[in-house]
Amino acid sequence: MVTCTAIGGTLQYGYNLAIMNAPTTYIQTFINETFLERWGMELELYEVTLIWTFIVSIFSLGGLTGALIAGPMSIRFGRKKTMLLSNIFLMLSSLLGLTSRAAKSFEMIILSRILVGINAGISMNVQPMYFGESAPKHLRGAVSLSSAVFTAFGVVLGQIVGLREILGSEPYWQYLLASNAVPGFIQLLTLPWFPESPRYLLIDRGDKEACFAALRRLRGCEVTPVEIEEMLQEQAEAEGVRPRRMWELFSDRSVRWQVISVAIISSAMQLCGNDSIYFYAYYVFQEAGIDPNAIQYITIGTGTCEFTACIISSLLIERQGRRLLLMGGYVLMACWAVVFTVALSFEHKVTWMPYLSMACIFTYILSFGMGPAGVTGVLPTEIFNQTARPAAYMIAGSLMWLNLFIVGMIFPFIVNGLGQFCFVPFCAVCVLTALYIGLFLPETKGKTLPVIASEFNRLNFRNQDRTGQAEYKLGEVQHSTAL
Repeated sequence: MVTCTAIGGTLQYGYNLAIMNAPTTYIQTFINETFLERWGMELELYEVTLIWTFIVSIFSLGGLTGALIAGPMSIRFGRKKTMLLSNIFLMLSSLLGLTSRAAKSFEMIILSRILVGINAGISMNVQPMYFGESAPKHLRGAVSLSSAVFTAFGVVLGQIVGLREILGSEPYWQYLLASNAVPGFIQLLTLPWFPESPRYLLIDRGDKEACFAALRRLRGCEVTPVEIEEMLQEQAEAEGVRPRRMWELFSDRSVRWQVISVAIISSAMQLCGNDSIYFYAYYVFQEAGIDPNAIQYITIGTGTCEFTACIISSLLIERQGRRLLLMGGYVLMACWAVVFTVALSFEHKVTWMPYLSMACIFTYILSFGMGPAGVTGVLPTEIFNQTARPAAYMIAGSLMWLNLFIVGMIFPFIVNGLGQFCFVPFCAVCVLTALYIGLFLPETKGKTLPVIASEFNRLNFRNQDRTGQAEYKLGEVQHSTAL
C-alpha cells in the first residue's frame, strides 16, 4: 500500500523538483526564441532569468492551491480516492509539457507547472495522513516517514532521467517535462486494489464493518483489542463533531501550541534552503567552483544523500524519537552552513576549498534527510485528532508551499547578491528552529493522542488558573457490557 500510494504521491514532489534543473539552458533559449519570433525582440539575461525563476517557482503556488483543497477533498472523497483524483491534474500537466514545444508557447510550461504543483500539494498533505491513520502505533513513525523516503527517491530518479544521456538533452526536454505521467499511471493501476484509511471509515463514515475489514487486510491477521478500543475511544470523542476548518484552529486555545509548532516546523523545512539546492543546483555548484561539465553528475549525489539519510532515519525514528532527530538535524545543518561559508570565502586562496564546499552541500542535505525531511510530515498526524487533522495538514502544507515559493524566487538573487555568504540566512533559520524544538516541542514517540494533548496543555493553559476544574486523566477504557 505504501509503495503504490507513494509512487504516484510524494515521489512526484521530489521528481518534479529535480527534473527542472537539467533543461535550464534549453528552456531559457526556448523562451528567448519565442519572444524573438513573436515580437522580434531579444530578452536581456536578467529578463530570461526572471521568467525562468517564475516557471520554476510557480510549482510552489500550484502546491499551495493543492494544499488548500486537500483537506476538503480528503473529508469528502476519503484519503485513497483523493490520491487517485489528484492524477487528473498530473495528466493535464504532462500533456501541456509535452505539447509546449510544438505549440511554441512557454506559457504552457507555466500552466503545466501549476497543475503538477496542485497534484504534489494534494499528495504531500493526504499521503502522510493516509499512512498515519492506517499504520499500527508501533510503526506509525516509520510508515509516515516513508513519504520522505519516496520524495528523496523521486529526486534521485528525476536527476538520473534528467542526464544529458537520457532526457536532459536539447531535443528531448519536452519529454522530460511529460515523464512524470509514468508514476501516475502506475498508481492509477495499483492503488484501487488497497483499502481506505480505517480511521476515516470508522470516524468520518461511521462504517465499523468496513473499518475492521480494512484493518484485517492491512495487518494480515486479526486486529488486537487494544487497537480497536483506541479507535473506538477516538470515535466516541469525535461523535457529533464536524471536521474542523483551518481558521477555527487559530482561535482554539486548546490546540494553540500544536498549531504554532506545526507552523514553525513546516516553514523551517523550506526556509532552511535545502529544497532550493535542487531547484538551483547548477548555480550553487558553480558558485562553489565546480567544473560545469561535471555538475549534472554531482547533483545526483545530492539526491542520493537525502535518499540514504531518509532510509536511515526511518530505521531510527522509533528508537530515538521525533524530537531528537528534528533538533539534531537542524543543529548539524547550522554547523555545515558555517563551514560552507568559510569554504566559499577561501575558495580562491586554497586549492582544495571547492571540494570542501561540495562536501558541505552533501552533508547539509544528509543532515536534512536524517531529521526534518521525514519527521515534519509525521507531526500533524500525531498531535491533532481526527476532526482537526485535515485542517492541520492544510496549515502545514500551505506554509510549506508558500515558503518554498518565496525561497525559490529569491534564492538565485541571494546567491548572486550575498556570494560566499549565501547560506548565512539559512543557518539562522536552522539555529532558531532547533532552539524552538528543544524548548517547546514534546516527544510523541509511542504515545497516544490524549497523552500528547495533556503535554501540550501545559503550554496552552500555562497562565490559566485551573483550581476547581476537572482535569482529564488517561485511564482504562470500560465499555458498558464489560462494566
